[in-house]
Amino acid sequence: MAEEPDRARLAALEEKLAKAKGAVEGPRKRHQEDQYSQAQLAWRMVIELVAGLGIGFGIGYGLDSLLGTMPLFLVLFILAGFAAGIKTMLRSAKEVQERKVAASTEREED
Repeated sequence: MAEEPDRARLAALEEKLAKAKGAVEGPRKRHQEDQYSQAQLAWRMVIELVAGLGIGFGIGYGLDSLLGTMPLFLVLFILAGFAAGIKTMLRSAKEVQERKVAASTEREED
């Protein structure tokens, strides 16, 4: 019978230790998750660039086939699509950078 109170105290102590360790360490972010988010960002930027080029190609080709000026609008709108894709990529990069700065600022305040 002397073992029952000891077991209960030991279980309570283990529970307190587990809570204390969890509070100190906090949730850990796995390194792989960070790499996946970087890969997703890279793919997002590539897709934005290719979409800009594809839309520019489609508009340029459509105008050239309607007006009969084959390479003129195609080249102009591909360049415009490339510029739009680059602009969108830069906006995405700025958005990610602002998010990281906000997250680091929140960590410093805590």
